[in-house]
Amino acid sequence: MIEPESAFTGALGPSEAMTPAQLPVPAGLGRLLVLAVVFVCAACGLVYELELVALATYLVGDSVTQASVVLSVMVFAMGVGALLAKRLRCRAAVGFGAVEAGLALVGGSSAMALYACFAWFGQSRSALVGFSLAIGILIGAEVPLLMTLIQRVRRQDAGGAVADLFAADYVGALVGGLAFPFLLLPHFGQLTGALVTGAVNAVAGGALVLWLFRGDLTARARWALLGVNTLVLALLAAGMMLATPFERAARHAVYGSAARVAVQTGIQEVVMTGGTDPGAGAGRERKGSGRPLALYLDGRLRVSADTEFRYHQALVHPAMAGGPHARVLVLGGGDGLAVREILRYRSVRSVTVVELDPGVVELARTDPGLSRLNRHSLSDPRVRVVTADAFDWLREQGASRPGDGQGPYDVIVSDLPDPGITASTKLYSQEFYGLAARTLADDGRLVVHAGPPVARAQSYWTVEATIRSVGLATVPYRLPGRLTEFSGGPDRWAGPTPPDADPPDAAPGSAAVPATDGGRYWGFVLAARHEPWFGLAPDAPVLTGVTREALQDGRRGAARDRIPGLPASTLMHPRYLD
Repeated sequence: MIEPESAFTGALGPSEAMTPAQLPVPAGLGRLLVLAVVFVCAACGLVYELELVALATYLVGDSVTQASVVLSVMVFAMGVGALLAKRLRCRAAVGFGAVEAGLALVGGSSAMALYACFAWFGQSRSALVGFSLAIGILIGAEVPLLMTLIQRVRRQDAGGAVADLFAADYVGALVGGLAFPFLLLPHFGQLTGALVTGAVNAVAGGALVLWLFRGDLTARARWALLGVNTLVLALLAAGMMLATPFERAARHAVYGSAARVAVQTGIQEVVMTGGTDPGAGAGRERKGSGRPLALYLDGRLRVSADTEFRYHQALVHPAMAGGPHARVLVLGGGDGLAVREILRYRSVRSVTVVELDPGVVELARTDPGLSRLNRHSLSDPRVRVVTADAFDWLREQGASRPGDGQGPYDVIVSDLPDPGITASTKLYSQEFYGLAARTLADDGRLVVHAGPPVARAQSYWTVEATIRSVGLATVPYRLPGRLTEFSGGPDRWAGPTPPDADPPDAAPGSAAVPATDGGRYWGFVLAARHEPWFGLAPDAPVLTGVTREALQDGRRGAARDRIPGLPASTLMHPRYLD
């Protein structure tokens, strides 16, 4: 029978496991220091993983896909790194020092590199896979080398050594996972947070090797590692100092020189360009050199003043027809633009806006360009703004009594991000529409922005099927529309339209779009307990973006392209990630 310690010694080879390290401290303290470095390195490694997932989600969208790509590639690469580290065990101290220096540099600079690829080359997927591979290989190489080092401090059976090492590793991962959202992101941001993590990684790895295991190093190796770590720390420090101008330059590359507002609200990054010329946007001709306002949320264009009036008129006014509209609920719509259209009806008595991000609401109220575009709608005394998640708010309303204590709503306007964005899928679920239906008056109407009906037809018709699954009758319709700025994701955007191309349907209200340009549509679904009347209300104001004829054309066009038989999307089975 082979003793566990003998088995482990044989696996490592006599030069690694049988030769004790010459340490400057007692073996017990040395072992504790090694485990402390394991803890720190594990925390840094998990921060690198989370940072890649978060940044990829922000730049590319679809957090489920991005998390799956990053984590699966990194786990695979960790296995490759563990195999490659077998060749370094004969010089475990030098190997570990080199691995940590490389990991600190690659992991610390990964956020800046990914953002640079996105800003100047227009895509970051290949860089994401490359960094996931590199970081995974380096993380995977840590464990065999640390196992060798800890055995050289004080030999113990293989099971005990593995248990100690993995305990420190898992606790470090817990700390790193909590530090990323609660410490690094709010206090440093993604770019500086990754650089700070790299610096901590370099200091921990370099200190362990250059001080605790200095007896294992030749003078040449000692000076080489010292120089490498100094260079890595200098590069990371330079990155920290240049992070702000780098981010400004990258933002200029993405949004252009007109970017005038850039804030991180805690929910998302909000960027606004243009909007300083009173004559630009809202359907008016541009005057002077001012650019029309554009509002980006997490890199996705949400509002373009050139076209938003058509979008919001098509969204709001069909829902205001066919019945009373004294009490209106807006889900999302923190920019105040849907509320602007609702308040054009004199019979509206109250509007409740449920918006997740208070930063967007604050900008809608105070920014000169955006408040001018929404006509100061959120400051109207009839408007009440609630800061809450729309799903949770509807659930709380249903648990007590519908509405805000004054009865159900005549109209519910769902002005939310596209279902193609993973964070929004629950807001397009069967459960969500069931909650919305409970707050709807018997003769009330619900209208939903459902994404591009041609470019993402499966997703659009899944929204419509999901609404029908809660017992509501639907009228799907579409309107030709496009965004005039670069969009980093699918939100309110359909197809790779050149930013400077004029749509063939440029005349207000026109619905004719060539089949080859079918991607440039906004898609909506109007719903009610009974077949909803579709059109414009008798008291509808004069509209510049849509006409009755355009709406009817949009209804007929959507009906022609219907995809029947689609299942509903639920919380447990979301169907918008196709």
